Amino acid sequence: MLTDIFTVFWRDWVVLKRRLTKFILSRMVAPLLYLVAFGWGLGRSITLTGGGSYLDFMVPGLMALNSMNIAFNSVTPIHAERVYHGSLEEYILAPIRPISFLLGKMLSAIMRALISSVIIFILATIFGASVTLSPLFIFVLVLNSLIFAEIGFIAAMKISTYEEMAQVNTYVLLPMSFLCGTFFSAKALPPIVSQIVELLPLTHASSLLRTLGGGGSLDLISLGVMLLYAAIFFIAAKISFASATDN
Repeated sequence: MLTDIFTVFWRDWVVLKRRLTKFILSRMVAPLLYLVAFGWGLGRSITLTGGGSYLDFMVPGLMALNSMNIAFNSVTPIHAERVYHGSLEEYILAPIRPISFLLGKMLSAIMRALISSVIIFILATIFGASVTLSPLFIFVLVLNSLIFAEIGFIAAMKISTYEEMAQVNTYVLLPMSFLCGTFFSAKALPPIVSQIVELLPLTHASSLLRTLGGGGSLDLISLGVMLLYAAIFFIAAKISFASATDN
C-alpha cells in the first residue's frame, strides 16, 4: 500500500519538478501583493489592541489562506482527468488500490501547499515579520492543507463542468478567504455572521497558526475541530471516489 501511495505521489512530483521554477515564481506574486498592500500599506496605519505589528498578525492567516487555495487547486485537475481526458481510468485499471490513489493525491497537494508556505515565510521574513515556526505550527499547516485537498477531491469527483468548479471557488473558498480571520479577527464581524464563521475550518487554522506563530500554546478545541473536519471529509472523499469509479 505504501508503494502504491508513493507511486501516485511520485508521478505528481515528477510533473511538478519539471516546472518547479515557474511554480515557485507564480506562487510569489499573490503573497508579495498582500505583503505590500496590507503589510506595508494598510498595516502601517493599524494599531493592534494586544500590541505587535499588523504584519505579524497577517502572515499566519496568509499562510492558512495560501495552503487552503494551493491544496484545493492541486487536486481539482482530477476533474479534467475524469470528465474530459479519461486518464483517471488508467489509475482505476492499474494495480493500485483506490485508497492509495486518494492518499497519494492528498500527499501531493500537501507538498505543494508546504512549498508555497515556505515561500510566504521567506518573503514575510524579508518584509520584517516575526513568525515562530514549530512542529505544531507545521502540523496545523499540513492539517489545513489536508482538509482542503479533501474538499477539492470531493468536488473533482462530483462536479461535471468547469463552470461548476469555478462556482466552488466563488461560493466556498472566496468567502472563507476574507471572513475566516485572514486579515482581521472573525470576532469583529456581526454576532450571527461571527458564529457561522467560527464553525469553518479556515477560521480555526488561522487562529491556531496565529497563536502558535506568536509563541502561544495550542488550542485543543480548534485542533479537535480541524481533526474532525479532516476525518469527515476523508470519508466523504473515499465514498465519492468509489461512486465516481463505479459509474
